[in-house]
Amino acid sequence: MLYYLFRFLDQYNIPGSHMWSYISFRSLLTLILSLLISAWFGERFIKWMKRKKIYETERDPSIDPFGVEKKGVPTMGGIVIIVSILVPVILLGRVRNIYLILMVITTLWLGFLGFLDDYIKIFRRNKDGLKGKYKIVGQISIGFIVGLTLWLSPDAVVRENMDVKVENKEVVVKHKSEAVKSLQTTIPFIKNHNLNYSSVMGFCGRYKVAAGWMLFVLMTIFVVTAVSNGANLNDGMDGMCAGNSAIVGVALGILAYVSSHIGYASYFDIMYIPHSEELVVFLCAFVGAMIGFLWYNAFPAQIFMGDTGSLTIGGIIGVCAVIIHKELLLPILCGIFFVESLSVIIQTQWFKIQKKKGKRVRVFRATPIHDNFRKLDSQLDATSQYILKGWPHRPFHESKITIRFWITSIILAALTLITLKMR
Repeated sequence: MLYYLFRFLDQYNIPGSHMWSYISFRSLLTLILSLLISAWFGERFIKWMKRKKIYETERDPSIDPFGVEKKGVPTMGGIVIIVSILVPVILLGRVRNIYLILMVITTLWLGFLGFLDDYIKIFRRNKDGLKGKYKIVGQISIGFIVGLTLWLSPDAVVRENMDVKVENKEVVVKHKSEAVKSLQTTIPFIKNHNLNYSSVMGFCGRYKVAAGWMLFVLMTIFVVTAVSNGANLNDGMDGMCAGNSAIVGVALGILAYVSSHIGYASYFDIMYIPHSEELVVFLCAFVGAMIGFLWYNAFPAQIFMGDTGSLTIGGIIGVCAVIIHKELLLPILCGIFFVESLSVIIQTQWFKIQKKKGKRVRVFRATPIHDNFRKLDSQLDATSQYILKGWPHRPFHESKITIRFWITSIILAALTLITLKMR
């Protein structure tokens, strides 16, 4: 909104109004504003929740080797995150931008889905929350909407990168002059090569382009669902998910910026995506909201984000990666979320396989994997066997686990950015 106001004032040579045309100015202003809103609104939201006695289900201190007791901690902190993202974005972003519209819809959609889950847990006294099938339907739906919009919207176009030989036989990267609908996506580590979904569906003959778009929509659904669930599983310790997500947000912001700048896109041999610079504004709001929320969510947490926050965070990351055609980088960038999900899958599936053989065998002490590092052997089920019972040799305090996961996320984010240079 303010962007359009100051662009109008710029016609009359109002001093300073031209600053709003710079993406760097709006992005950094958004970062600061979202951080301040998160810190200011977070304090008042916590006080209001405590007055209404809306608390997270009390955690039994006996399951924690350090006896950490968490009573009377408000939840639904995702509301703070969502407000801290949307207010600066609406004020400072170009709200008619198709990519920004998709990010806002994703935030509201998954925020509402997570809110329903938290509402059922707290007010209906049902620890299971919203049934899993309804969560999946909600995640699939937003993935379908995003994928279909990117397929059909005339504003969602890219200028594909290509290698051109000049007279001295030097190969330079240039972008096609015409912006088109593209089914290409960046492959990490491999120079001068993108994956084309229509080529994957080449066996469909003359229908391969349509089939490629269908595959793209299915990939979008998978990415949104997987990352959203991964972030949800990662939200198990104070500051864990917020910190990891802030780091991922910074890396995505850099990727979005270089994708929106034709010079940097050429240098890094990636597709140029016109108008995707508004994603930088959104991601700065996202990072600011995460850091501001950490003010209260770091150990010992004064508020939990709940599914309202974690489902929204994962969806934002997944949709943003798809928009800038970097979804194949997510297994590296979101490696923490990936390992959290994988640990749960391995634990449950291995237990089911062994149970059919009449055995009770588990792989980890506990899952998601972060819980494995704080559980004592003495707390394990005596009727079950554990393959990794002695790993690690001693439990760690959750604050140490959280910080080490943050460090791992920083390494993965750096590795993700390095893949561009390696290309």
